Amino acid sequence: MELTHTTVNDLLAQLVPGDGYLYLPSDLNPQALTDLLADRYGAPRTLVLDGFTDPTVDDSRGAALLVPFEDRAVKIRAWAYGDQWVGTGTARDAEGVERPVLVVARREVPEPLAVVPDEDEDEDEDVDWMERLIRITGWTQPAQRPDVHWAEVESRLGTVLPSDYKRMVETFGVGSFDGYLDLNQEPWTHLREDRLLIWAGTEHEDLYCWRADGDDPDRWPVVVRSCDGEDVAFDCQAAEFVCRILIDPHHRFTMARYFDTHWFMNYRTSD
Repeated sequence: MELTHTTVNDLLAQLVPGDGYLYLPSDLNPQALTDLLADRYGAPRTLVLDGFTDPTVDDSRGAALLVPFEDRAVKIRAWAYGDQWVGTGTARDAEGVERPVLVVARREVPEPLAVVPDEDEDEDEDVDWMERLIRITGWTQPAQRPDVHWAEVESRLGTVLPSDYKRMVETFGVGSFDGYLDLNQEPWTHLREDRLLIWAGTEHEDLYCWRADGDDPDRWPVVVRSCDGEDVAFDCQAAEFVCRILIDPHHRFTMARYFDTHWFMNYRTSD
């Protein structure tokens, strides 16, 4: 079997979440399949290695992927993708032969509207938008870049950066929300003549920035530089902005029209 992204699509199309798994031909390279899935879904979580299951594996970390194999799993890597878990690796079949496998399972994700502030909430309430973002994306992995040297980054840029943005980078690392909104690991400065620092962008070439006015970066407004050069300002911080475009179908830059559930796609492992 020749492994390509088309092959992976065909294999996944054969699987039904909740009861979907395949034993694949023994000559298939399981690492090649893992690499193809990692290209699509980002860095995987290891559930089973050399026949030993990670003791922290539970329903929120992909335990449903192991159910079809009982105690026969040898090595299983997993990805959270929307309302699915996707896993691959090797397991022993009914004859005890170790073979490559592909498996999917249903994934419980937070109901987006449950993490949106109610309209009648006290406007002065101290909302932790990063915690809301973690819930919206169903994020369960450990912090990907907990040891970023922000003092060095800020010294190089000549400014302190917003605290919620730094938490986003530390928590999620290199990747994109819904495989669409790329999170910059440090702000780009090529719009600095307009007092804009770019903290994220999309494949449609919209740039998500701050207007770096004032001494308190946690009060900098978000400004979207659209692909046609228009600047649109929002009176909120970066984490709140991401939460709202993920779940508010009426937001000007909404992603809720395209995705029913939300996730963060890792591009590589922790630094």
